Amino acid sequence: MNLALVGDGKMSRAIAHLALERGHVVSTVVTRGENQGGAALTRDRLGGVDVVLEFTRPEAAPGNLLALARLGMPVISGTTGWQSRLEEITVAITAGGGALLHSPNFSVGVQLFLRGARDLARRFAGQPPFAEFVVETHHAAKRDAPSGTALALQEALRTGDPAREFAITSIRGGHVPGMHEVVFDAPFETVRLQHVARGRQVFAAGALAAAEWIRGKHGVFTFDQMLFGEEP
Repeated sequence: MNLALVGDGKMSRAIAHLALERGHVVSTVVTRGENQGGAALTRDRLGGVDVVLEFTRPEAAPGNLLALARLGMPVISGTTGWQSRLEEITVAITAGGGALLHSPNFSVGVQLFLRGARDLARRFAGQPPFAEFVVETHHAAKRDAPSGTALALQEALRTGDPAREFAITSIRGGHVPGMHEVVFDAPFETVRLQHVARGRQVFAAGALAAAEWIRGKHGVFTFDQMLFGEEP
């Protein structure tokens, strides 16, 4: 595939490295400095590109996605913090005949973790001795807190047990790619369910799998739908 990367941060560099290993071509990398409001996302710049991968910042993503929607491009977005505008962007994607697959986390393990957490919450429903909470830890440069994955985890847990809050504690420090943990704590015992990412390569692999999957499709999808279909 011919790929375009929107964003030149650590995640985009991990995707570019793995894409080359897998025989894909990165045709262009659109940097933040040249792309205010999606201005660099033009038909001339993206001619011949099969799929665009957008990993930028929450404030930049809506403009990027709307610009790409007007071009009818297939897009993979791993940027978090813009989902309040999902309805607007969905309308634009549909009108432009393109496709978007978005996710706060492109780890297959995380998607399985979310389902396991939902099921665990169901098991702990009606067990008041156990207090519940979520802890998420990321590197010092991560801008959003809680993370998009932590919010998805909280939603999954509340689906399993709507009576519980599942408050989130966010830690930012060091170089941690990502750790999410669900804790049920009672006076004499503790139960933990944890996912730890050991490097950005896991997210890059998932994003590239999504790029391979989305070619020829139209509409708006999630990584969960790609992996498991429409089943919640």
